[in-house]
Amino acid sequence: MLPLGTAAPSFRLPDVVSGKTISIEDFADEKALLVMFICRHCPYVVHVRPELARLGKDYAESGLGIVAISSNDASTYPDDAPERLKEMAADFPFPLCYDESQEVARAYHAVCTPDFFLFGPGPKRPLVYRGQLDDSRPNKGKPTGADLRAAIDAVLEGKPAGVDQKPSVGCGIKWKR
Repeated sequence: MLPLGTAAPSFRLPDVVSGKTISIEDFADEKALLVMFICRHCPYVVHVRPELARLGKDYAESGLGIVAISSNDASTYPDDAPERLKEMAADFPFPLCYDESQEVARAYHAVCTPDFFLFGPGPKRPLVYRGQLDDSRPNKGKPTGADLRAAIDAVLEGKPAGVDQKPSVGCGIKWKR
């Protein structure tokens, strides 16, 4: 896992909807930045997808920048190709980018989908939370985003994100061979 306090790794990736390059610098004026690794086909992401859309809408004017990234090998998992991700992105009020080289996923030490990384304020954007959305799982509970929302709320209020951080659970990122 990426150690807490680590500066947010830089990225420059295409948004699957607009084709525009999205970079970490696009979020420089935000109080905090949430980077999430997701995909289209994983049952864990399918389970939390409506909550991700709600989270994006709920925090749209809060000072939280949000970007989603898909890093799966689309040659092996065609549902995770940019044109299919574009359909999924219609639900989200934040950019969904495609990491074809998988370099960004490796820089973040992302291992599964979904995987969440919350970075705090300041020019170095220190990692303050990396973990699960909540305790729900496919066929077990309704997603609320409780764990991630608590961390976001704390950071936006200038407080620590908390030390009880449970790792994300989901499908492993589909690495290129």
